[in-house]
Amino acid sequence: MRNPRQLKRERFTPLTYMLLTIALLFTMILCVCVGSVRISFTDTVTAVWNGIWGLPIPETIAKNIILNVRLPRVLCVTLAGASLSICGAAMQGLLRNPLADGSTMGVSSGAALGAIIAVATGFTLPGFSMGGSMILAMIFAFVSLILILSLAYALDRSLSTGSIILIGVVFTMFISAIISLVITFASDHTRTLSFWTMGSFSGVNYPQVRVMAIALLLCGGVLIRFSPELNAFAIGEENARHIGVSVKKVKLIILITVSVLIGVCVSIAGTVSFVGLIMPHIARMLVGPNHRRLLPASLFSGAIFLLLADLTARTLLRPVELPIGVVTSIVGAVAFVIIFFRTRKVR
Repeated sequence: MRNPRQLKRERFTPLTYMLLTIALLFTMILCVCVGSVRISFTDTVTAVWNGIWGLPIPETIAKNIILNVRLPRVLCVTLAGASLSICGAAMQGLLRNPLADGSTMGVSSGAALGAIIAVATGFTLPGFSMGGSMILAMIFAFVSLILILSLAYALDRSLSTGSIILIGVVFTMFISAIISLVITFASDHTRTLSFWTMGSFSGVNYPQVRVMAIALLLCGGVLIRFSPELNAFAIGEENARHIGVSVKKVKLIILITVSVLIGVCVSIAGTVSFVGLIMPHIARMLVGPNHRRLLPASLFSGAIFLLLADLTARTLLRPVELPIGVVTSIVGAVAFVIIFFRTRKVR
């Protein structure tokens, strides 16, 4: 991570946010218009515009596909991409580790295990069908994060990049084995459970969009609120403590917030890897390392990336739909290697 002196050298201008906003809106419109079923741009815009303002819409196949299938999916993908990206940026800042991310540290796998156990055991909350999987996903994500950091600290008190990634990879493999075991014994839910291991936004609805929006609004707001503290962590925990940062309190709040947000994403879309690893680095190139600007920029970049990944998953082999986790993992694996070697060269 860069030191605080580099925070002065900002590459941020208001034009950057304007361009990110335009790029996000354009990508969202593109994803609503394009799909396995061809629908004209005019019909798409008419259906969305009339739907927003409550105007009458002719009962056509275009209306059903756009308003009931594509629009909620695009909104959910946008919110999930923004959530995963801001979580990655916060974790990288907190741990001063450029490879920190929910997928590389095993947090997403832990959340997926929680969601799978909820489905396999039939655990639900009264009046909230997806509440059981969401609650267990949050709990397992937080426990996984604490366990991984504790093991890494026991192995290497400096919490170096190599130690954390090593523990994260081993933990992910262990969790994958448990997930396979659960799926084997829960044969009645095999197809449902498999989606959590590969990631998919197929079949999302507006209630899930509302849950995702509320989670991002609350958790994202908390992370942005602590952006000055994340800047302080860039100079080390001891120095941050000397300038008045309550290190333990801030770390606990951020870790809980990240776990909640990742848990919500996993409970709705399954394991979507590497978004939180790649996009904060892209955002850092655009606006610099100051978390006051980095976290909002990560929201935009993560949303755009996941929208394009979902569009690729839907259309590359249409009418067959690829799991979105496959697309993000292919891109993320290449980016992971590049970032890792760049980090090693810097050291």
